[in-house]
Amino acid sequence: MLFTNIAVMKYCLVCVCALFMFVSVSCERNSQKKAEDTVPVVIEPTIMYDMVVDSFDVIEGQVRSNQFLADLLLGYNVDYQVIDQLARNFRYVFDVRRIKAGNTYTLLCDKDSVQTARYFIYEIDYTDYVIFSLRDSIYARRGHKEVEKRMEVASGAITSSLWNAMTDKGYDANLAIRLSEIYAWTVDFFGIQKGDNFEFIYERLYVENKAVGIGRITSARFNYYGKDLYAFYFEQDSIGDYFDETGQSLMRAFLKAPLKFSRISSHFTNKRYHPVLKISRPHHGVDYAAPSGTPVFAIGQGVVTRKGYQAAGGGNYLYIKHNGVYTTAYMHLKGFAKGIGEGSRVTQGQLIGYVGSTGLSTGPHLDFRFFKNGQPVNPLTVESPPAKPVEAKNMERFKLVATQEMAKLKAIAGGNIQAATSLKADSTADDYTN
Repeated sequence: MLFTNIAVMKYCLVCVCALFMFVSVSCERNSQKKAEDTVPVVIEPTIMYDMVVDSFDVIEGQVRSNQFLADLLLGYNVDYQVIDQLARNFRYVFDVRRIKAGNTYTLLCDKDSVQTARYFIYEIDYTDYVIFSLRDSIYARRGHKEVEKRMEVASGAITSSLWNAMTDKGYDANLAIRLSEIYAWTVDFFGIQKGDNFEFIYERLYVENKAVGIGRITSARFNYYGKDLYAFYFEQDSIGDYFDETGQSLMRAFLKAPLKFSRISSHFTNKRYHPVLKISRPHHGVDYAAPSGTPVFAIGQGVVTRKGYQAAGGGNYLYIKHNGVYTTAYMHLKGFAKGIGEGSRVTQGQLIGYVGSTGLSTGPHLDFRFFKNGQPVNPLTVESPPAKPVEAKNMERFKLVATQEMAKLKAIAGGNIQAATSLKADSTADDYTN
């Protein structure tokens, strides 16, 4: 009987211990759970224009036509005296008379039924803005949004024009202008043919994940009449330029053409039927058909030696002497650029006149002529000397850049876009040149 009681007591003791351990564990778990439940949730503040705006009502809008600063603020309990003070005392920060219709603005107002404005932020452009404080301490300061540069690619084939090749594929039309400027000395974009093709890598600019513009083209390949013409951006002595794969500058003494985006209507020939005179005679120039008023640019630096009008021939004309060898002529002009006269010094790419139809002409066009040692030569076949090449001390660094970029261009041509855009998102051409 004694042993039986002892066994029962041992059993009861084991049960009590087990129950105690269970209760202890449960209490500990509940305690941990309560502790977890009481951990405060961290709420990230809302930041706009480098300001925490959680304590304000945020009102955004766009400036409408004929709206001024007073129109935007008077409806939010801002005294006209304060508005006048902002306009007068902070012009050095931003002149409010330059507020433009269509630009974005933001008002930070009190969170109450009155909604008194405390700050007014005006976006000058995609990156720059100005903050006006409307509190007791009135002030104005400028701010700048971070611009992110992402490397993107473009490629295509010519069917009619470079412009159409870009826009047909949905690329920014400004890329056509950028590419034509890089190859302005080596490619005649009025004479490109169907089947010519291109690839290039460029910087796309983003602000707050929104595309806002085009940066620099860092490398390009343009296949022109079956020949690959490469362009690599490279800096030496803090000056950037474009060079081919051998380190020769793409810049030349003369541009390939005096117009942008037109077409050749008549070529250089020793025998051409004249549409007005109805006879065949030499045409020692190239006619560029373009709308009346289209800007005409000097293809190289030089001095204007002749300017005048010839009713029975070239109409309004200009002659520019570039050096002791080369002279160019521009005929049938509608008019001349301001300040252009005999003896005027002009630079490469400078505006000198406008396409017209003066003299013997059946329609608006530019008759462009090239003379070498006084003799007419075909402007389309003139080989212009290059500018300064990559210096010997920089050649090893340039070759590394050219090799890397050429591999990416070939990847684009092969359809491997990922390999060509393997740069980090915020990289720029400077990463390779400094």
